[in-house]
Amino acid sequence: MSLETPVRVLVVVDRQLVANTVALTLNHGVFVTRTVHNVFEAATLLKEWSPHLVVVDMDLGDGELLRQLGLSHADQRSSVPALGITRRGDLKTKLSAFAQGVDDIMTVPFSPEELLARALVITRRAHGSVPPLQSTIRLGQLEIDILNREVRAGTSTIHLTSIEQSLLYLLAANAGRVIERDEILDALWGVDFVTETNIVDRHIRALRLKLKDNYRRPRFIETVPRHGYRFITTFTDEPQSTA
Repeated sequence: MSLETPVRVLVVVDRQLVANTVALTLNHGVFVTRTVHNVFEAATLLKEWSPHLVVVDMDLGDGELLRQLGLSHADQRSSVPALGITRRGDLKTKLSAFAQGVDDIMTVPFSPEELLARALVITRRAHGSVPPLQSTIRLGQLEIDILNREVRAGTSTIHLTSIEQSLLYLLAANAGRVIERDEILDALWGVDFVTETNIVDRHIRALRLKLKDNYRRPRFIETVPRHGYRFITTFTDEPQSTA
């Protein structure tokens, strides 16, 4: 693989919130992504687009998705490596995923930096090399450095915790959409996390404080009463070559 060639990643995830977050995370100068939500679309792009890596939701299609796409060990082994994601983090699920043909498996929720690191490792292992990582991406007025967990806004540099970075990527990846508190809780803490506290609101408040974002006149994170939060600054991805 040429170091100048963007790494093509096919994201096969039917949950839009997760799919958008995966796509934004992989937009660090190394990867160019296309997202599909069903087996038919995935099979078509595998043939027409020839991705270097597939990120596949192992909970989609009762775990038979790899077989249906011809990426299973039961068939002739495809040259396309696969990174699986799942909400079920038990050992049986992970062993089953490896038996079906994934090169690695991650449990949802996961941090953006973990996803990026594993995608880089799998791609390098399968193809020998990858283009140099660009640690920063620009989201409107913000520049996010995933490597150092920093956000630059003008002349200010803000240091984020891991959960704050995950929250920022989740919101920014779904800019313009209202994300309910339960969706944020599910995406960042998992479906089994039980709490009666305002943990989501507290982390939103902490992130706003670091961004110097006034909730009454928000520049980045808007509160939608009785619903949740919306990221205001839209993320525009400059078209990249998919050759």
